[in-house]
Amino acid sequence: MAMAQNITFIPAVRTVGTQKPAEKKQKVRVAAYCRVSTDFEEQESSYETQVAHYTSYINGNPEWEMVEVYADNGLSGTRTAKREAFNRMIADCEAGRIDMIITKSISRFARNTVDCLKYTRKLKELNIAVFFEKENINTLDAKGEVLMTIMAALAQQESESLSANVRLGIQFRNQQGKVQVNHNWFLGYTKDESGKLVIVPEEAEVVRRIYREYLEGASFVKIRRGLEADGILNGAKHARWHETNIKQILTNEKYIGDALLQKTYTVSVLDKKRSVNDGAMPKYYVEGCHEAIIDRETFLLVQEEIARRSSLYKGGKKRVYSSKYALTGNVICAHCGNIYRRVVWSVGNEKPVVWRCVSRLTTGQECPARTVPEEDLHAAIASAVNMAYANRDDIIPVLKENIESVVGCDVDEEIEVIDNMIRKSQMDLLDAGRDEARVQEIGERIVSLRERRQNVLTQAALRKDEIDRIKAMIGFIEEQTGEAEYSEILVRRMIEKVTIHDDRITVEFKSGLTIDVDA
Repeated sequence: MAMAQNITFIPAVRTVGTQKPAEKKQKVRVAAYCRVSTDFEEQESSYETQVAHYTSYINGNPEWEMVEVYADNGLSGTRTAKREAFNRMIADCEAGRIDMIITKSISRFARNTVDCLKYTRKLKELNIAVFFEKENINTLDAKGEVLMTIMAALAQQESESLSANVRLGIQFRNQQGKVQVNHNWFLGYTKDESGKLVIVPEEAEVVRRIYREYLEGASFVKIRRGLEADGILNGAKHARWHETNIKQILTNEKYIGDALLQKTYTVSVLDKKRSVNDGAMPKYYVEGCHEAIIDRETFLLVQEEIARRSSLYKGGKKRVYSSKYALTGNVICAHCGNIYRRVVWSVGNEKPVVWRCVSRLTTGQECPARTVPEEDLHAAIASAVNMAYANRDDIIPVLKENIESVVGCDVDEEIEVIDNMIRKSQMDLLDAGRDEARVQEIGERIVSLRERRQNVLTQAALRKDEIDRIKAMIGFIEEQTGEAEYSEILVRRMIEKVTIHDDRITVEFKSGLTIDVDA
C-alpha cells in the first residue's frame, strides 16, 4: 500500500539585486558609478553633477542603503585597466559590500563590448544587478542580457567611430605638415606659449656633445659613461643614461629641424596598442618645422657612421664596436679580410701586447696572417705620417687636385628641382580628394621624391666630408714641425685603416692617401 505524500509549496523569495536571500527584509546596498572621459571644464561640471545626482537619488529611496558613488574623472571608457574607481567598485562587489550598481548608460560603464559583458556577467553570478538608467536595463531581468549585448555593441561602435574620426583628423593634420611633438622627455627642446618647439640652450649643448663625441669615435657606452660622470641629466631628468638614449638622440631627425610623422600607429582601439609603422600606414616627413640643433651634414655623417659600425661583421657574426683603442676594428688582414684584435700574451713574467687576425683566434681557419707586436704597428703608423710630411711638396698638390675632383654638381639647384616636384605632388594630393587609388599613387611618388632628395643630400654630405678630410690632411702636414710620434688622437684624426701584409703594412689616411711601410 503506497504511502500518501504531503507536498508543501514554498514560494520563491524575490531578491532583486541582493547577494543572499535575507531572512528578514533588509535594505539593498546600492552604489553608483559615473565617469567623464575628458578634462574639459563643461565635462568637469557634468562629473560633479553626476556625483551629486546619485548621492541624492540613492539616499532618497528608503529601501536603499548608500554605499558609495564610484567616480572616474578624465579617463577613457574603452579599457577598464586604468579606471581606479571602477576596479575598486568591482573589488567591493566581490567582497560582498554591494547589492546593486546604478550607472547612467552602457557607454558610461564601458565602451568595450567584451569588458561590458565580462563584468556584468561576473556581477550577475554574484547576484548583483547593474541598472542602466538611459537604456532602462536591469541585468538581472530575463531580457536584460540580450538588450545589454546590443546596446554595448552600439556603444563600442560609437567609440570606434570616434577613434576613426580622430585618426582621420591626425592624418589630415599630418598631410598639412602640422607637427605635434611631446616635448616632456625631449632633450634640447621645450615649447613656447604658442606650442612651438624652442631650443633649451644648455640641453642643446649636451646634444651637440653627443654628436661630436660619436663622430670622434666614441661608442654609445663611452658617451653614456661620460655623461653620467659629469652629472648630466637625460631628457627624462634622470641621472642614469642608457645606450638606447644615446642612439635615439643620434637618429632623431627632429634635431635637424625636421619631423617624421606617424612613426607608430594604433593597432587596436580597444586595447590601445601601438606598433612601429613599418609601412602599414602612410608617413609624413616635414622639413624645417622648427629650429635645428644639429646641422644636416653632421646628422647625415652620423647616420653613415652608425651604418658603418653596424656592418662590422665577418662570416655572418656581428662584431661589437669598441672605442677603447683607436685601432680597434681598423686593422685589416690582407689574406682573409678579417680584422686584427689586440691580444695580451703571457710569456714568463712579461705580458707583451700583439695584434692577431681574428680568423686565427676564433674561427680556426688556416689563415697565414702574421702576428704583429703592438710597438711595431705603432711605429709603422708613425713612419707613414712622417713619410707624408717628408714628401709634402709632392703630396699637397695632389691632395688639392683631389678636392677639385670631389666638388661635383650644384646640389642646391638639384634640390630645388626636387622640391618643386614635391610641392606639385602635394597639390595633386589635395586635388585627389577621396580617390584612394590616386592618393596611393601620388603618395608613393612623394615618398620616392623624398628618398631621392635624401640621397642627394647624403651624397653631398659625404663629398663635403671627403673634402674636409683632405683639407684636414693638408693642414696636418703643413702644421708639422718635425717627426711625429704615435698617439691615439693622431689615429682617430687621420687614419682610416691599416692593412697587414706579409712584408709590409699599408696605412690609409682619411684623405684617401695610402703609404706602404716595410715592417
